[in-house]
Amino acid sequence: MAGQRRSHAFFLVLALSASLALPAGAQTAAAGDSPASLAARLQALIAKFTGSGLPAGIVSTNGRIEAEQVLVAAKLAGRVLAVLAEEGQTVETGQVVARMDTSELEAQLAGAQAQVRRAEKAVAEAQAAIAQRESERTLAEQEHERASKLKESGFGTIQSLDLRQSQLNVAVAALKAAQAGLDEAEASTDAARAEVARVQSQIDDSTLRAPRRGRVEYKLVQAGEVVAAGAPILTLLDLSDVYMTVFVPARVAGRLAMGDEARIILDPAPDYVVPAKVSFVATGAQFTPKSVETADEREKLMFRVKLRIAPELLRQYEDRVKAGVRGLAYVRTDPATAWPDTLAVKLPQ
Repeated sequence: MAGQRRSHAFFLVLALSASLALPAGAQTAAAGDSPASLAARLQALIAKFTGSGLPAGIVSTNGRIEAEQVLVAAKLAGRVLAVLAEEGQTVETGQVVARMDTSELEAQLAGAQAQVRRAEKAVAEAQAAIAQRESERTLAEQEHERASKLKESGFGTIQSLDLRQSQLNVAVAALKAAQAGLDEAEASTDAARAEVARVQSQIDDSTLRAPRRGRVEYKLVQAGEVVAAGAPILTLLDLSDVYMTVFVPARVAGRLAMGDEARIILDPAPDYVVPAKVSFVATGAQFTPKSVETADEREKLMFRVKLRIAPELLRQYEDRVKAGVRGLAYVRTDPATAWPDTLAVKLPQ
């Protein structure tokens, strides 16, 4: 506080010195002003130099614009066939941004499809075998029944009946074996089809698509390069998730709530006031980053806060959205405090 009072006194002396240095005509005009007008002008001058003048329920801090970064990576190791997006280009969700070389996978797919055809042929053969075994069992059952009736009537022998019973047992066993062969052939067919689906999935994954709408930030590889599994190919900035990261002291962070209104004024566009809302307040404090200046140097522990800009607003001005831009953020610790006219929302037309 002592430092601030000395700063105020310095700027007050500077302002008075400037007024004394005015030409005689200007001094006469100033002398004609009322005391209230002079006091208002003096307060405005002090506020301009000291950064004060905000209502008690509004706090200003420095920050920078950031956007959620999305990596488009290769799922499998291989050679990059083509990169179809350039840095700075805006891509839509699902748009193809790169392709991997799939010649080896295409060969594997052809082999897997051949295995499917072989397995399907085995299924057909097993089904034919079952039909044959069923026919043999039916004949064996009929012959066994005739032998049994002949024995009962006294015209057949026990030896003949035992022979027909043995033939029936063989036919039943052969039918069961044929049915087991069909199950095995069908299982082989399912495995071959699964292999086709697996290879086809790898081929599909070799066509890299944008997971969401965004702007290409970096093109990390070129066509012809060999990359490992999981290697990033492109980085995208999600233009629907843009926010300013700021750091505030505990006395401010403790009074913020999710959804509280905020205002952002960017250094490259000081004439515009962008509306935002508090979307995140860190649960733990950290030391003040070197890149962030604070009004009170004595408060070393700060809380990270994210001020999110509405996606529908970003869509209107997405060609102007740039990550890394610095600016001033204003948060309101008292919802009853009205925003001053200087912080009224003002956007490009």
